[in-house]
Amino acid sequence: MNRVTVVGAGFAALTAVQKLRAADPGMEITLVAPSPEFTYLPGTIWIPSGIRQPQDLLINLEHFFARQRVDYRQASATGLREGGRIVETDQGEIPNDGLIICSGGRFIKKLPGIEHSITPCEGIPAAVRIRERLREMQGGTIAIGFAGNPKEPTAMRGGPMFEFLFGIERQLRLEGRRDQFKLVFFSPAPKPGNRLGPKAVEGLLSEMASLGIDTHLGHKMKGFTEKSVITEGGEFAADLILFMPGMTGNEWFDNTQLPRSEGGLIRANRLCQVEGMQRVYVAGDSGSYPGPDWMPKQAHMADLQAEAAAANLLTEFRGQTPEKQFRVELVCIVDCCNTGMLVARNERHNLVMPKMRLFHWLKRAFEWWYLRQYR
Repeated sequence: MNRVTVVGAGFAALTAVQKLRAADPGMEITLVAPSPEFTYLPGTIWIPSGIRQPQDLLINLEHFFARQRVDYRQASATGLREGGRIVETDQGEIPNDGLIICSGGRFIKKLPGIEHSITPCEGIPAAVRIRERLREMQGGTIAIGFAGNPKEPTAMRGGPMFEFLFGIERQLRLEGRRDQFKLVFFSPAPKPGNRLGPKAVEGLLSEMASLGIDTHLGHKMKGFTEKSVITEGGEFAADLILFMPGMTGNEWFDNTQLPRSEGGLIRANRLCQVEGMQRVYVAGDSGSYPGPDWMPKQAHMADLQAEAAAANLLTEFRGQTPEKQFRVELVCIVDCCNTGMLVARNERHNLVMPKMRLFHWLKRAFEWWYLRQYR
């Protein structure tokens, strides 16, 4: 019986568990995570408007673990030994014959004054804070932006910030308060969202202009104060700041021999194999992979990488040479709370569909369809 340890309880981890179990009913699967819960982060964009409540997006995984016959260990990974064969945790050691690391990324919080901003993708509590702040405000300036990891171009998550921007704009408009607020979108990138493709960038910036949203683009970030955003291009006032910094690797990677990219993520190949380690794989935001510079850090990509990691690990267990490469694909609906713009991109094509009410409802339907497997 092969023993596999999966670190994490996000998109990549749960997909890996399903693929492993479907292929080998007798495998011993251990999953390590601080809590037996799955947060559906794409849905947090709807918490400020009330379309979603926190309990809608937080899934208890106990039933899923029981169905998949997973040995859940409530712990946090702290290190690795013996080439990955032993996972060290704050609750003891876990041996394995194969390891898949899916513990996500960590936001870089080095900018001075960053504590004055809210990072939406840190989870449900962050989205609730945004909702409460919006309720308290009578007017003022709301600044929304993102940056990347300069040493790891793909380690950014900008898409949700467009959704928070357009969602908040519509919410204020519906409440009859839009004229009391100034919205500013900022980014050190001169063309934010470029990974979605040139047509998408043009569409997003055009939409901002039509909605009266100001932009502050192309200037390196310097920091924040309680009431302002500071860049090399100047400082502007802000009463509420939503900021998504770039990502790097988890702190526990520092206590391992895992090979790291310049940006701090785990170096892997297109098979999701961790370089120089046997039967050790990585999927999702924890990894640095070869591919185009627009390769996204998003749930769909994490699922594709988890499928490849699980398939290749199973191939190794059979004594064969793994060969399944993950598909590089970006698929998202940039939602505006009542309409949405569909963007799809692969290594050959780039599709951008204009805003339609249909896409908003498709995004909601996909959420229902995706979460039913874990409820």
